[in-house]
Amino acid sequence: MAQEFVLISREENIAILTINRPDKYNALNDQVMAEIDAALDELRADDDVRAIIMTGAGDKAFVSGADIGMLQDLKSSPEAVANSRRGQAMTLKIESLSKPVIAAINGYALGGGLELAMACDIRIAADTARLGQPEINLGINPGYGGTQRLPRLVGKGMAKLLILTGDMIDAEEALRIGLVQKVVPLADLMDEAKALAKKLATKPPLTLAACKGAIDLGLEVDLERGLSIESLEFGVLCSTEDYKEGTSAFLEKRKPVFKGR
Repeated sequence: MAQEFVLISREENIAILTINRPDKYNALNDQVMAEIDAALDELRADDDVRAIIMTGAGDKAFVSGADIGMLQDLKSSPEAVANSRRGQAMTLKIESLSKPVIAAINGYALGGGLELAMACDIRIAADTARLGQPEINLGINPGYGGTQRLPRLVGKGMAKLLILTGDMIDAEEALRIGLVQKVVPLADLMDEAKALAKKLATKPPLTLAACKGAIDLGLEVDLERGLSIESLEFGVLCSTEDYKEGTSAFLEKRKPVFKGR
């Protein structure tokens, strides 16, 4: 499909996915969501891409949330449920990518925008960013994963405070509560995100995927089963060419060249 609102650019082994609707603060509508979905499929299939940055066009918003016009068009509960499930499927696709995804939060990340960011593996925020789940002020609850991912990231009490009040927080508060991992000046945001993405792109791809999977799956089960997942991943990785390359490079005091095999 032709991409009008989602742009993909590539630099070496990283890809930058930009939600490009700045006149609407990069708000999500049906077309934007479909284009994000298609872009993720393209990047998943591109073996040359080893890390992804997701950001918003301009300097005002990462994604300001769902387009209110789209929400107003939901005339029945079944339509609303279908919209919610579609948004959840999009965030699950981000989360399940084998490649690390960095959210470069360049402004407002509200509602569905924060839900997109929370599905990413690592969040770097500009010092101008504002984050929140303001859906309660519209008479609805977060529908694209906010009630589930936010408490997993910041704890139940803090998640309830943010969701029940609908209040926005600034980047420093988001850093304090663990919602983002780093705050930098807006002018430095993409440089910081690219530097991290390029660093991750040098790591063995199969190991990146295994680490992501062990963490994400392990958090959904008890400790004993989580440890079992970890051991199984460890066993699989020890049979890969990249494992042999990594250990040989260490002993030979050279930089490893990982091939994803």
